[in-house]
Amino acid sequence: MTAHHPIAIVGAGLGGLTLARVLHLRGVEAAVFDLEASPDTRTQGGMLDIHDDSGQEALRAAGLHEEFRALVHRGGEAMRILDKDAVVRMDEPDDGDGERPEIDRGDLRDLLLGSLPEGTVRWGAKVTGARPLGDGRHEVTLADGAAFTTDLLVGADGAWSRIRTLVSDAVPVYSGVSFVEADLREADVRHPVSAEVVGGGLLFALGAGKGFLAHRETDGSLHVYAALRVAEDWLDSVDFTDTAAAKAAVLEHFADWHESLRALVGDADGALVPRRIHALPVGHRWERVPGVTLLGDAAHLMSPFAGEGANLAMLDGAELGLALAAAPGEPEAALAAYEERLFPRSEKSAAESAANAVLLFRDDAPQGLLDAFAVWR
Repeated sequence: MTAHHPIAIVGAGLGGLTLARVLHLRGVEAAVFDLEASPDTRTQGGMLDIHDDSGQEALRAAGLHEEFRALVHRGGEAMRILDKDAVVRMDEPDDGDGERPEIDRGDLRDLLLGSLPEGTVRWGAKVTGARPLGDGRHEVTLADGAAFTTDLLVGADGAWSRIRTLVSDAVPVYSGVSFVEADLREADVRHPVSAEVVGGGLLFALGAGKGFLAHRETDGSLHVYAALRVAEDWLDSVDFTDTAAAKAAVLEHFADWHESLRALVGDADGALVPRRIHALPVGHRWERVPGVTLLGDAAHLMSPFAGEGANLAMLDGAELGLALAAAPGEPEAALAAYEERLFPRSEKSAAESAANAVLLFRDDAPQGLLDAFAVWR
């Protein structure tokens, strides 16, 4: 027989887990399905700054704010802005105000996972499709041939969401920026020059159409993003299985940059990881479709240049959970109320992200970012 779940969440990222946790706290159980074989299948990325008015609000709703505070990276809010000649244009220490503390993404995900009853997340459950059955119910099919039905389906399954097609024809498009990610491990001991360049928190080293973004992680390593305004197919021209050749291809774009900045890629440990930056249209929204909604990147994928992606995903999950718990037996009213707040909030952040992508890599970079911080302060 086909299994049935009153509430099914596709995707065990930060947004989907926050939703499951907020519901659980209020006595509403949900089943979460994730394509990863286990929670340890892959590393969860670098550091996240969790904003007081979004991500931290979600953690308060999830009853996890104190536990979160115990995991933050002390000193991680420090920030430096350099130009391509490694001249320091701004250097701000972490003043400890806690408005945007940094945390390792993996630690945050583990915190959320550990707060859920065992068995909430079904690992190795790759969703291949979903179809409406009427009256708001849906059938979801999995890669192993299994299927389940649900009264309420939530797509928390990221940029290339399988659930999005139930409500929208929109697809992510290339933003014009590609990242190449690198890691420098045990930086203070093995890469002291790079450790000094990055400092204790976040680094922006910017020039026209390119730059290095980097942050210090809690284990003492540095996570680096070489950002390039390049054609969508440029990454395909680089053989990332040959790390030396990949480093050379990336550093060709930084030939006239200071050696201390080039070393952020040149001295990297391990393979480089290519990543195209995609985004959904700013203002993406949909008409109310019974029994289904989206959250996080599935709803509003944007570039990372406003630092809002994880924060909004968690806030989406918290607000959806609160709306559902406050309207038992009235899921459509809850979904409508949730989406009414979701759409304008995500449109504002997506517009900011798109604007920042232009500002960061202007011809006079890093002046645009410096001017922006002068206004923000």
